[in-house]
Formats: sequence, C-alpha cells, structure tokens
Amino acid sequence: MAFQKAVKGTVLIGGGAIATVFGLSQFSQYRNKHVFNQWQCMIHGTLVNVQAAETVTVPRRNDFPTREEQISTLKNTCEFDVLIIGGGATGCGCALDAVTRGLKTALLERDDFSSGTSSRSTKLIHGGVRYLQKAIMKLDFEQYKMVKEALQERANLLEIAPHLSAPLPIMLPVYKWWQLPYYWIGIKLYDLVAGSQCLKRSYVLSKTRALELFPMLRKDKLVGAIVYYDGQHNDARMNLAIALTAARYGAATANYTEVLRLLKRTEPGSGKQRVCGARCRDVLTGQEFDVKAKCVINATGPFTDSVRKMDDQEVPNICQPSAGVHIVMPGYYSPDNMGLLDPATSDGRVIFFLPWEKMTIAGTTDSPTDVTSHPIPTEEDINFILNEVRNYLSVDVEVRRGDVLAAWSGIRPLVTDPNSKDTQSICRNHVVAVSDSGLVTIAGGKWTTYRAMAQDTIDAAIQAHNLPASSSKTIGLMLQGAEDWSPTLYIRLVQDYGLESEVAQHLASTYGDKAFEVAKIAQVTGKRWPIVGKRLVSEFPYIEAEVIYGVKEYARTAVDIISRRTRLAFLNVQAAEEALPRIVDIMGKELNWNEQKKKEELEAARKFLYYEMGYKVKSDQLTDSSEITLVPSDIERYKKRFHMFDKDKKGFITILDVQRVLESISVQIDEKTLHDILHEVDLNKNGQVELIEFLQLMSAIQKGHVSGSRLAVLMKTAEENLRQRAVIPVDRSGGGL
Repeated sequence: MAFQKAVKGTVLIGGGAIATVFGLSQFSQYRNKHVFNQWQCMIHGTLVNVQAAETVTVPRRNDFPTREEQISTLKNTCEFDVLIIGGGATGCGCALDAVTRGLKTALLERDDFSSGTSSRSTKLIHGGVRYLQKAIMKLDFEQYKMVKEALQERANLLEIAPHLSAPLPIMLPVYKWWQLPYYWIGIKLYDLVAGSQCLKRSYVLSKTRALELFPMLRKDKLVGAIVYYDGQHNDARMNLAIALTAARYGAATANYTEVLRLLKRTEPGSGKQRVCGARCRDVLTGQEFDVKAKCVINATGPFTDSVRKMDDQEVPNICQPSAGVHIVMPGYYSPDNMGLLDPATSDGRVIFFLPWEKMTIAGTTDSPTDVTSHPIPTEEDINFILNEVRNYLSVDVEVRRGDVLAAWSGIRPLVTDPNSKDTQSICRNHVVAVSDSGLVTIAGGKWTTYRAMAQDTIDAAIQAHNLPASSSKTIGLMLQGAEDWSPTLYIRLVQDYGLESEVAQHLASTYGDKAFEVAKIAQVTGKRWPIVGKRLVSEFPYIEAEVIYGVKEYARTAVDIISRRTRLAFLNVQAAEEALPRIVDIMGKELNWNEQKKKEELEAARKFLYYEMGYKVKSDQLTDSSEITLVPSDIERYKKRFHMFDKDKKGFITILDVQRVLESISVQIDEKTLHDILHEVDLNKNGQVELIEFLQLMSAIQKGHVSGSRLAVLMKTAEENLRQRAVIPVDRSGGGL
C-alpha cells in the first residue's frame, strides 16, 4: 500500500517537472534552430537512416585489403584528400565518414585499432543519465544537447551493428522513500529526451519484484527499484568493424604505422606554413615513408596534445586525461540480463555493475592521470570498486578480492581548462579545432557519439580545405558483419558446420554474417561432437580458427588476439595466459615467425597481462612475504594434506609427487595441465611448491584474496578420494586474481 502511494505521489510530482523541463527544452530548441532541425530529422530515425545509407555511391569491395596492400597504397598514392591520425573509434569513424563521401582517405595508427581508450570502456552505448542530471540541476543546455545527441547516436549504433550491440535493462535500486520520486523523474526525463529513439520505457518495481529480477541485491531497507534501458556493445570489436568497413569502401587504413612528424609546405603568396602530410614508420618493418594529404586530422584521444605540438610547440593543452578503472568478476555476481547503477557512491561517483560476455563488469573510477600508452589499474581503485559493490549486494554474497578475474584502466580524453583539477565535473562534449596551419583536431566526446564527432570533423575539414565532397552518409550505414546477420544465424552455424551451440552463438555475435568465414577454417576436432572448432581454453567459446581469422583482420601481435580480436584478456587473465602458447604457435605459422620472434611475442603478451590487465595484483595477493594468518589447528590440517603428496618429507612437491598420488586413486591428468596448476602457486618459479607457499595459498583463500585455486581443490579432493576413490575435478573454477 505504501509503495502504491509513493508511486502515485511520484506521478503527480513528476508530471509537473517533466512538463516544465520539456517546455524549456522546446524553447531552447527554438532558440537553436540549427540544432533543432537536426533533431527533427532524427525523429524520423529509420526513414532518414535508410535514405542516408542508400545515397552512398562509393563502391564497396567484397573483402578488405591485406595490411601489405594497405601499406603499399599509403606509399604509392601521390596525395590523399584526408589523412587521419588515430585508429580509435573516432579516428576510424572519421575514415568511414570521409571515404563514403568520396574523399581519398588514409588512416594511421601507431599501435592496433582500438588499442587505447576505445577498448577499455564500460561497454555501454548511452546518453549519460548523470549528464542529464547535471544539465537539469545547472540549467546547462550544452550538456542537454550532448545527452540528446548521444541518445540519437545510441539508436543508430544499435541499428547499424546489431550483432555487436543490444539494449540492456539497468536497475537503479532505491533505499529511501524520498528518492523514489527524485530518481523516477530523472529517468522519465531520460526517456523523454530520447523521444522516438527511446529503446524501451522505464518502469518502477516493488521490492519483491526487484529481488526476483536481481536476487543478489541487498534487501535491507530496500524500497523498490527503477529500471531503464541503455545499449551495450563489444567495444573493441565495434571499433574494428568501423575500421574494416572503411577499408572495404577504399580507405587505406594501417595499424602499427607511427607518425614521426608532420610535413609542411609554404603556401604561395601568403608564405604561411601549411600541414600537408606526415612522415611515417612501419613499426613492424622499421621502414619510413611520407604520406601526403590535403588535410591532416588529429584523432588521437588522450594523445591529442602531443600531435598538436608536432604542429606548434607553443600551443596550450586542451585535453585533461582522466583514468577509469574497471574490474571483471564471475557471472554469478549479476543476472544474465540486468545491470545495476549505483548513482551515488561514497565519494559521489557513479558505479555500473553490468553483465557482459557471461561475466560481470564493475566500474568505473574517475581520477586525473598522466597520459600513457600502458595505463595500469591500481589496488586502491580495485578495492574502491569492490567496497561499493559490497554496499549493494546481499550479505549472503561474499564479495571476495580473489574473484577479480581481470582489471584494466582506460584514459578518457576529457576537454577542459588545463588548470582545472576536478575531472568529475568535466563534461565530455567534443571540440573540433583547426590550427593556423590547417591541422584539424577532434578532441573530447564519448564512445557513443563517435559517428557525430566524425561527421562534425569531416565537415570542418571540408570547409577549411575546400575539399570536394558531399554530406555525411554514415547514418544507417551498416557495419562489417551486420548486413545479413539475424538472431538465429548461429543455428545455421551449428547445423552446417557442426559447431557447439555456445561457440556458434559467440561467432555470430562477434563476426555477424562473417561468422561463416571463421567456421569454414575451423579445425576438425576428431570427436563425435562438436565436429569442428577447437577451443583455445575450455571455459570460453573462443576457437583456434579465430586466431587465423584475426591475422586476416590485421592482428599482428599476440596481444591483438587476446585483447581485441577475442576479449579473453578482459574476461580472465589466467585463461588468457594459458591460451598464449597455442595462439603464438598459430600466429607464427600465419606470419612466418621464427622461434626468437615467438618467444618475444609470448613475453610481450605476458607483460601486457601482468601490468595492464591486472595479473600483477594476483602476485601482490600471494607473494613470498604474504602473511600467514591461519590458526594452529588449520596449519596442522594443511600440513597433513601437504605431506600426503610430499611422502619423502622434502619440504616441497613437484609434478611427479602429484602424479603419484593421482595414480594411486586411478586418476590421470596430463602433464601440461599439472604444470599449469603448480605454476599458479609456485611463487619463486622454481618448478616446485614449498610448504610455506602452500600455507600462504590456504591463508589467502581463507581471507578471500585468492579464489578458484586448482591446486587447493585438487589436494583437498585427493585427500577425500583416497578413501572414496572419486573423480577429481581440475577445471578452473574462476581463476580469480
């Protein structure tokens, strides 16, 4: 009864507020006629989308060129119309926008496509609920415009890449009665601003219904909940799809091609220096060459100012980077299809808790940082996120530090006054600037609005350099893999090729209609079922054929495969490390690597996992100096278990000791698996596990710092099975950090 009264009161209070804000927004639109016209066009979303996409007259190849062909085009083209520096979402968006307008387009990326910020997002396609709140509270029309634009772009992105994106319901739990009308009004305004582009209408839930949909939620003092909808996507694969689509339309796109300096020419008559291209270096071969262009665009995200200073050393900074850390936890921490929003954390930030790729993402933090190509998640940020998660989950759910399977930090390229210190109040509006020498810079913005940012950038480039081009064609332009995709496409993969259903679903949602190309090169398993598709690791649906196809998609390092062609490094760093040797072997055959190169790739990928994906925190949780906090009775119990394997009282156990015990209970585990199991606990990497290491492990498990240790499970089960003779499970149960 109280809940119903609250809802009725909310409706009465919210009605007036919505009417007021809607009226103000209409008045503001009237005062901003140009923006208003754009919004009016977007109201007829689908119709406009079809019309824009169908006006593309540039021919599209059936397939994209090889990297070698792209490098050759860059070297041998006399002059491009547009040269874009940066292969993130915005840079690739600029390339697609330019090439579909008929401009001769080139793009250079010094690392891999989406290797920076664009692969390290929260995986949401959204307008920004918190930005709308700021827009209303501060009567900030610029923020309102940003939210409006982002919601329109959200709808477009869900349409042009349905295999990589989908709507996601997000729950906002309410623990105080007065918050119900406050949040309800805000979320309804979010729906209202979206207009005809609203994915699904938000709704209010009772406490009982909220707990049915999100049973992990903290019950104490829960009043009810509000559910709204945003989009979710596979960010790195989306970025790659944009790049590949641009390549198919004729853009010369090359990863691992570094810009060393900008080229300039003296303008006849005025004597002014004008940017006319870039000196480049193929990172893979070391070869240098020039790429000439009428217009150069700087779309380098956090590195915006470094490229601007190539043009003019005295130019002031316009970008203030902010670090955002995310963690990944097992899928059982959240429902399969319901996210959670914490709108007010202990320090005023916002935390999302979202299902993604059958795991759970939690984040993000927001703090000033230095610009680096290799951002590292800190223990402080990881613990902050875990503490916030604990505040919203039931006391029955033990939130363990050891359940962190991966962690990463991404750098947001926020546009601000360089003297500002508070990055939380910074709006992520984008800015397009043209320097005196003609360098066009696109800075700021957010993932969701990449297409609009690209359109504004190319419009500015055309105007500044008098380029012969038509209007933007990218609204409704289907991305790589989207054209013939359908929700049931995976069934054909199962029926036609004999793939596991889980693998087929993964391929369909990753490659879209190009999944058949991956299936065609999948290896025969030699089993009754599945017929084809050898997995890289048992608990994830990634198969070996994806490594071969990844090389075709311009992957040139093992890191490219584990982090951006597949998302294994973002889901479970231990699983990624286990898959690395096989990945390197396959890539070695495809790219003709010698043994030294394979060794270097293996080391580089492990270093990436250790520092950038949170593997270091595993070592920090279990080190030689880890404190043992076990009570005496537990120490004696674990010593007895250890000595079951260490019959000779050596003080350590090896693979041979484990094999001997397993043979005595008629259990066989291959030597490689046993090596991996011991390697997880072998702190000094001497090929054996000492008693002190085993006790440190068991202590860390008790404290929740480590979870899913296969050695601990194996030894405990072996102890029991010496009497019962049952089978010992050795699959990784989580492999937390």
